Amino acid sequence: MTKHAQSTVPAKLVLGDKTIELPGLVGTEKEHAIDISKLRSATGYITLDEGYGNTGSCESEITFIDGEEGILRYRGIPIEQLAEHSTFIETAYLIIYGELPTHDQLRKFSDLLTEEEMLHEDMKHHFEGFPSNSHPMAILSSMINASSCFYPGLMRGGFEPHRFEVQAARLISQVRTIASFSYRVSRGLPIIYPKPTYKFTANFLHMLFSNPYADYDLDPQIVRALDLIFLLHADHEQNCSTATVRMVASSKANLFASAAAGVCALWGPLHGGANQAVIEMLERIHADGDDGSRFIRDAKDKDSGKRLMGFGHRVYKNYDPRAKIIKKACDDLLHKLNIDDPLLDIAKHLEEVALREDYFIERKLYPNVDFYSGIIMRALKFPLNMFTVIFAIGRMPGWIANYKEIMENPESRIYRPRQIYTGHTKRDYLPMQQRG
Repeated sequence: MTKHAQSTVPAKLVLGDKTIELPGLVGTEKEHAIDISKLRSATGYITLDEGYGNTGSCESEITFIDGEEGILRYRGIPIEQLAEHSTFIETAYLIIYGELPTHDQLRKFSDLLTEEEMLHEDMKHHFEGFPSNSHPMAILSSMINASSCFYPGLMRGGFEPHRFEVQAARLISQVRTIASFSYRVSRGLPIIYPKPTYKFTANFLHMLFSNPYADYDLDPQIVRALDLIFLLHADHEQNCSTATVRMVASSKANLFASAAAGVCALWGPLHGGANQAVIEMLERIHADGDDGSRFIRDAKDKDSGKRLMGFGHRVYKNYDPRAKIIKKACDDLLHKLNIDDPLLDIAKHLEEVALREDYFIERKLYPNVDFYSGIIMRALKFPLNMFTVIFAIGRMPGWIANYKEIMENPESRIYRPRQIYTGHTKRDYLPMQQRG
């Protein structure tokens, strides 16, 4: 049953000589809002909020963020506790179904993921149709959409609760199979099939990096580091890609179509491409013969055009809680692997300066989760164009949960934002000979 925010003191809006009351709402974490859903019908006015920075598009029970305090919770459970005690798959269950699973529920969910991990064999031909230099995100979004064609029940659209459990497991499981196949095909390597005896993250690494003659060495610390990246990215409230998934789902499109739209939104460099931008920044610094010192000096000059990627966050005005968690995993992994990489040396230097200098501390430009996840994926030898794909795999449970929330809400309507028109007023059609 869908919960609703509680009513609180209404707001008063004065328009000329007319005053109207707008209902006040408060969420379970004391987040206050003004309900303007009937504003246009009552007054003829709409609100203008570029980028929806002050607009709540929905009520949701999934994720809570307090950017001022640096708080992130999935279904009420602090991200710090989940990172320490949980796994990506257990957390995925929590996000989608609302509660931590029992032992039997987790085993059933894991078994379902294993049952659904294989792609239809005919889909292999689709991979061969992409150019060898295709971006894996283009392949991922296309193949998620294409895979729905092999399940006739999906193509009816709408939401069927008795089918949802299988569809959700199929999407979570197959997205990593699609990702690994696209990686292998783009490099002219033979496809490696999943092993039913491997768990989720280990299986993904196996499909990516094994060869036909020898399996990839699944070091537990490497597996755990990647699993942690998935877990920390599993949901993050109403960001660009999640809002896109909800937008598409509001039309009653199927789960796979909605998720494919989320992949397209995530692909943008201002969203999912942030960890890739971190490595590209480090590469530029290294190419300039700099250890990061000169770049930091330039980054402080607003006219230099240099921007420190992977520092600060639009939501968090405090330290990104995910960054605190992943920093330790990053430090431990680099120590274990004993990697000699000049880019990682530059990254460590940037981190040290940002955590020490007043300029960054005063502006709260702390290293964020993208900074550390980019370094980890560099250390694990993921190619740069796979970084955002890793993000998409991790974010899938959040997209599925938001899709489910829309479909289970009997009051949900198709999303239809308004606009302020600034184009021409009415004008007449000119015949071709009069157009000069």
